[in-house]
Amino acid sequence: MATVEECRAAIGKVSERIMEVDPADRRKHIVERTVSLAVTDLDTVFDMRLTEDGLQDVVERDAGGSARRAQVGITVSSDDLVALSEDRLDFAKAMLGGRVKLDASFGDLMRLRKLL
Repeated sequence: MATVEECRAAIGKVSERIMEVDPADRRKHIVERTVSLAVTDLDTVFDMRLTEDGLQDVVERDAGGSARRAQVGITVSSDDLVALSEDRLDFAKAMLGGRVKLDASFGDLMRLRKLL
């Protein structure tokens, strides 16, 4: 099981990967969204904003705490989050295999698939 610090570092890696995408493609495919990333085995949720500048304003909270509903919800284990950030786990395969759960509108799913 990965630690909270390792999960936070994984989020940072994903943000860096977003920034590696061509700026024109980021403008085309990223619409600012609130994101809630629930890490099941740590009972921790990371709330953040997805922007053209990556993942911003990352805040950690207990899973039982109340928060506003995010526009994009992701549920994953800590080890899978780290594996996804290091490209050791394919996002689409993880979703199809039930290792990652994504709660987003159809439009958001179509835009996000271009980045993941």
